[in-house]
Amino acid sequence: MLKHPRLLPRAAALGALLAAPLARARNPFEFQAPVTPVARETLYVHNLFLVIIAILFVLGMSFLLYSVYRHRKSRGHQPATFTGPTRRRQWVWIALPFVALVFIDYVVMGIPAYHAAIAMADTRDDAKLVVKATGSQWKWQYEYPGEHVRYSSTLATPADQFDGRAPKDPNYLLEVDHPLVLPVGEKVRILLTSTDVIHSWWVPAFGVKQDAVPGFLRETWVKIDKPGVYRGQCAELCGVGHAYMPIVVVAKAEPEFRAWLAKTRAAEAAAAAEPAKTLSLEELRARGNSVYEKNCSACHQANGLGIAGTFPPLAGGHPFSAPAAMTSALEQRGFYRDGKIVLGPVAKHLDIVLHGIPGTPMAAFGAQLSDADIAAVVTYERNDFGNHTGEAVQAADVRAARAAK
Repeated sequence: MLKHPRLLPRAAALGALLAAPLARARNPFEFQAPVTPVARETLYVHNLFLVIIAILFVLGMSFLLYSVYRHRKSRGHQPATFTGPTRRRQWVWIALPFVALVFIDYVVMGIPAYHAAIAMADTRDDAKLVVKATGSQWKWQYEYPGEHVRYSSTLATPADQFDGRAPKDPNYLLEVDHPLVLPVGEKVRILLTSTDVIHSWWVPAFGVKQDAVPGFLRETWVKIDKPGVYRGQCAELCGVGHAYMPIVVVAKAEPEFRAWLAKTRAAEAAAAAEPAKTLSLEELRARGNSVYEKNCSACHQANGLGIAGTFPPLAGGHPFSAPAAMTSALEQRGFYRDGKIVLGPVAKHLDIVLHGIPGTPMAAFGAQLSDADIAAVVTYERNDFGNHTGEAVQAADVRAARAAK
């Protein structure tokens, strides 16, 4: 627990004693076990407040019930006729609760709450590691600027579990393909932003909930006490895929964390060499199916039929009606004609996936997916959902499209 002046009265000390067991609670109505200084301070303040409120409630109800019983009408008591305090003793009885509440509010509660708020905002540059978390509909992208590592973290729960075709696992909607990995015992500064709408990075065990706002760079920090897997979610309603945007953090000991960094750098170097490879149509479709499920199915649906009026279907010849701004944007790119979706040219298809469609929900995936992943998902979309172009888009084509833009 962070240090703060010991100015709490005996009631608060008793409250802290009573609150200690609560910090170890493991029921769904209690906080997750804290593993950072901020989370421990937050839990302490929370439990202290609850105990003080409980004491005030018992005292207040006791006075009320005593007064009702002691001064009841059946004992001959009559309603008081005074309109306000007139004697010194009456003034003391009126002032005493007011002074007590001010003391509780500004000293007993205020001092711990002040130190907790100061601790949360302490993002000074004494952190050895900086991580940038970027929210997008509906995934997180993590970047370690000083380590030259960057990757996306998307929901890993199989689509069959959404529809009830498979039993839900214990971490339903709380599992990702690439978790954020952080070292134990080291202060980590986390920078947050967004590419589209407001998201919120929330991990209860860390005591951290910070909004990611487009065009702004927010910051927070964590210092994890022990290794483990810690789960959270986006805590800001950010659209139809809001429930599919979990956060998973894996805390590792320093040597293991450094080994993971080295392995991840090597994997990214290997991925950078992929544009030189030529894959078969079936290989591209298989990879594209996985990429589509993680990145596209929340909007366009697993069956590719989209959501009427909002997200267009991917099957050529399928009817689609939507606001004129959206249908006009699709028509200009060759993907809409006579009230139906048509399959436009490959170059325009790549442009949509890479750069999105401004003014519509279609996000840009150029900064989120690799050339190989974009090539695979475009190939998959052009050869599934009733489409049979036979076209195989290669990673080299995506790299060329990036360069041309």
